[in-house]
Amino acid sequence: MNSLLQRARDVKLAVFDVDGVLTDGRLYFLEDGSEFKTFNTLDGHGIKMLMASGVRTAIISGRKTPVVERRANNLGIQHLFQGREDKLVVLDGLLAELGLSYEQVAYLGDDLPDLPVIRRVGLGMAVASADGFVRQHAHGVTQARGGEGAAREFCELIMRAQGTLDAAQAAYL
Repeated sequence: MNSLLQRARDVKLAVFDVDGVLTDGRLYFLEDGSEFKTFNTLDGHGIKMLMASGVRTAIISGRKTPVVERRANNLGIQHLFQGREDKLVVLDGLLAELGLSYEQVAYLGDDLPDLPVIRRVGLGMAVASADGFVRQHAHGVTQARGGEGAAREFCELIMRAQGTLDAAQAAYL
């Protein structure tokens, strides 16, 4: 079994960054000061399948916007933390609340604020479009770019390692 699958076997919590991971990283601002983001439906369904398999999910984002809260609610993501650059501190608190260890966490990020978490968790991955330094220090890198299916790939990796992917896909046959 390859090392990524081995690391993913015991994951109980999958954590996602937003900008550059669940989106392509572009920020769109309208004349009235509001902003919008585009999300990939493949990523969203991957997150839903992962949750249905029993893995908890969380978002920890350095930026704060109502768009992300709406997306998290639409997907049923249980834990949302926005406006937090101190992602490792946030994760410490969440793990204490959930009674989990770092080895039971998978994290998908793209930039330097994600690196302390990527290096600490059991499975720390970067998207293909991530900063080169971050990619170099991650356990693995997705083939897909952020906002273009990377989260789906990450979710399916975890499910494959835990033996739940085939059943989740077969439900659509």
